[in-house]
Amino acid sequence: MTTAAFIGLGVMGYPMASHLAKAGISVQVWNRSGDKAVKWASEFSGKACKTIKEAVQNADFVMTCVGADKDLLAVYEGPDGVIENAAKGAILIDHTTASAGIAEHLSSAASKASQGFIDAPVSGGQQGAENGQLTIMCGGQKEDYDKAAPIMEHYARALNLMGPAGSGQKTKMANQIAIAGLIQGLSEALHFAEQAELDVKKVVDVISKGAAQSWQMENRSGTMADGKFDYGFAVDWMRKDLGICLQEANRNGATLPVTALVDQFYGDVQKMGGNRWDTSSLIQRLRKK
Repeated sequence: MTTAAFIGLGVMGYPMASHLAKAGISVQVWNRSGDKAVKWASEFSGKACKTIKEAVQNADFVMTCVGADKDLLAVYEGPDGVIENAAKGAILIDHTTASAGIAEHLSSAASKASQGFIDAPVSGGQQGAENGQLTIMCGGQKEDYDKAAPIMEHYARALNLMGPAGSGQKTKMANQIAIAGLIQGLSEALHFAEQAELDVKKVVDVISKGAAQSWQMENRSGTMADGKFDYGFAVDWMRKDLGICLQEANRNGATLPVTALVDQFYGDVQKMGGNRWDTSSLIQRLRKK
């Protein structure tokens, strides 16, 4: 039986690990808050582990889904970390949205320990994780990807190898850059319709049939019009991601004026107390003017 360790049981990791267990994979979980690992193991077939070392020692695959670069360093490196304790030949798959630099660093460290490494950030939010319908963007060696892909398919809608280590993270950055601009544009369109005293939902019904259509319009325009912002990916997380995008742009010479501006707008939403509102809450900033 294939054995997988899953490190990090947040809003994404918790359901992702569950899909592995439902597929008949032997799953060993670890979470910084041990109570959550125990809760997961009580709901699904798997083992809650007290340490990372215990979780990864006999795993064929190790999945991680944590917060940021610093969390990855804490989880992967050191005497009790993933790389020191996972078996030779194990494939390490990181689903964290992080920098390309940390992916390159961990790939190199894993290679020295005779382990494979795939940076595999995801898109699709909590709903995508729960439904097993995530888009996964991967970076790494093809032979490692070919081994890892059948495991990731248990919670993926789309799965692609984008290039060497770091390529998955760079693709996720492109995804977040596109989303930021789309949400700001949609926010302005809805705000304009409100100010023009139009029936906002009727406007959306019309313009969504043409070139303005997007996933954000189809799935968030109604909740934006209703002022409801508890549908997944939080503003705090988006600011973290856009910060990574802007740092990488400084490194590679890309020019991102709209992304930089929308990042500032999300800062305004944070000042309004919207840290945990979902990303469509950009419209509230316009309504406060």
